[in-house]
This record gives sequence, C-alpha cells and structure tokens, in this order.
Amino acid sequence: MNDTSTPFARIGGEAAVRRMVQRFYALMDTLPEAYGIRKLHASDLSGAEEKLFMFLCGWLGGPQLYVEKFGHPKLRARHMPFPIASDEAEQWMLCMRLAMSEVIEDDNLRAGLDKSFNDLAYHMRNRGDPPRA
Repeated sequence: MNDTSTPFARIGGEAAVRRMVQRFYALMDTLPEAYGIRKLHASDLSGAEEKLFMFLCGWLGGPQLYVEKFGHPKLRARHMPFPIASDEAEQWMLCMRLAMSEVIEDDNLRAGLDKSFNDLAYHMRNRGDPPRA
C-alpha cells in the first residue's frame, strides 16, 4: 500500500484529520447556522471531538482507533437519542464542508468525501422533517 492509497493518507494522516475535526467543532460552536446541532451536544465538545477524530481515522482508511477503544461504531444506534432530521444533517454538512475546504487541498478527494459524508449524515436521520411553513 502506498502513501496515497487511502483518503486518510491523501488528507495527511492523523495530524490533518485532527485539524479537520477541531475546525469542524469550532465551526459548530460558533456558526449561528449550526445552532440546531450544537444544542444536541454537551457544553464541552472535547469528548465528541476525540470520538469523531478516532472514528474518522478508521473510516478514512487509517488506524481503527475508535473500534479498538469502543468496538463497532453502530452510528445509527448511538445517534438515536438525538433528534436528527434533514436540517440537522445539513447543519452537520455545512460544518464538515467548511472544515474540509480548509484542510483538504485536493478538489477531487474533497468532492468524493463530500458525497460520502453527505450519505453518512443523511443516514443518521431518525425523525421526519417538520412541515415547512
């Protein structure tokens, strides 16, 4: 396996994934447009940040840090206590897109990850969308 065989390696490994996750949560914590998902998290984001970092390392093809510590991610089950509809998925994607744009220089890689992240975000939905006024 060469250094560019996985998205994890192409991004820049653990250091780049950590920067992206830190930026993601900084955006979630400050963007008014992300208020809906921010309020679903604890006041201290450090635990969520570490878990997302560990998960993304493995999900992107790097070390399986999350699985080694917590077992199978079971993402849908772990997110069931939180009301997630399309609005929350879009808020999550807004933060992730901005974080990716700041960390991932490769446009093709970023576009591919955008689709994968979008699929993942929408897979987490566990309630219907409220009617539009």
